[in-house]
Amino acid sequence: MQRTPLYELHRRLGARMVSFGGWEMPVQYAGIAAEHRAVRENAGLFDASHMGELRVSGTGAGAFLQWAVTADAGRVGRVVYSPVCLASGGVLDDILVYRLAEDDYLLVVNAGNKDKDLAWFSEAAEAGVSVEDRSADRALLALQGPLAADVLGRVTRVSLDGLGYYRFRDGVEVAGVRCLVSRTGYTGEDGFELFCAPEDAVRLFAELLAAGAAPAGLGARDTLRLEAAMPLYGNELNEKTSPLEAGLDRFVSFTKGDFSGRAALLRQIETGVAKKLAGFEPAVPGIPRHGYPLVHGGREVGTVTSGTMSPTLGKAIGLGYLPPGLTDLAVIIRGRECPVKIVSTPFYRRAKQ
Repeated sequence: MQRTPLYELHRRLGARMVSFGGWEMPVQYAGIAAEHRAVRENAGLFDASHMGELRVSGTGAGAFLQWAVTADAGRVGRVVYSPVCLASGGVLDDILVYRLAEDDYLLVVNAGNKDKDLAWFSEAAEAGVSVEDRSADRALLALQGPLAADVLGRVTRVSLDGLGYYRFRDGVEVAGVRCLVSRTGYTGEDGFELFCAPEDAVRLFAELLAAGAAPAGLGARDTLRLEAAMPLYGNELNEKTSPLEAGLDRFVSFTKGDFSGRAALLRQIETGVAKKLAGFEPAVPGIPRHGYPLVHGGREVGTVTSGTMSPTLGKAIGLGYLPPGLTDLAVIIRGRECPVKIVSTPFYRRAKQ
């Protein structure tokens, strides 16, 4: 297994380490519920250095990226979340696209998908477009929570008040470390993601902890993103599921011209999708888990993609794919049929500031 530059620091902080996407990562420190609350109420700090980073550059890189991702690749200084679709319409990965310059992009991809993404982008790229694996060049920290801006403000002299959501600024000095800082995250809260040189990661992480952030692991990251109904690749997304089925329509731009998977997605619009991602809550005690069957009239019609006991809401929540229109449903929990009610998502929405 691979280790991030923060591995030894995680051990010193008492983290319990687990295997995740080929990396040895901290799943929790003080406990998932406590770390979850720290992010919802104050500020939590995650090591996201396992994520892959691809650099796409050269003449024609902009046009290539417009074809390669379903969303509009955006303007310089912007960050765009986008699925990447195969010709079939299935999702190869869901990524963040940073437009560093006119023909220079940084793609942040899921750790377990990096190699297949690199192969796909490299094979699809035309002459004059360079695709490089730059994952080893940077560490990535995620500072998340309603007080994230306050914590960050204690360790930098650069005002980030004007940094809007899904925008970034490069060359920001944070605790004496040069960083690319973006206002992005995977928790449903305000927050920032900070890229820095690997050799500076331990110092930066420690300084942010000293400024008031609490260390948080993958356990809290998962419960937080599920409350916000953010998809996890391998659970809600895969190569046999389209963005339209996953409810990611707003990240598909049919007006920008051709892109990989466009024809297949247009056919889905014409014929209708056979399944749709839905949020639900059990009507009786019980926690739905990944893989549990969802049934209608005693017949299995879907499976739970993600489920947990929500620390914020104090009740069980889940996501799963279902045929459109079904409402009378149940989930099988330990052999027992538990009725569920379909609810709108996200389950949790942060208060506007």
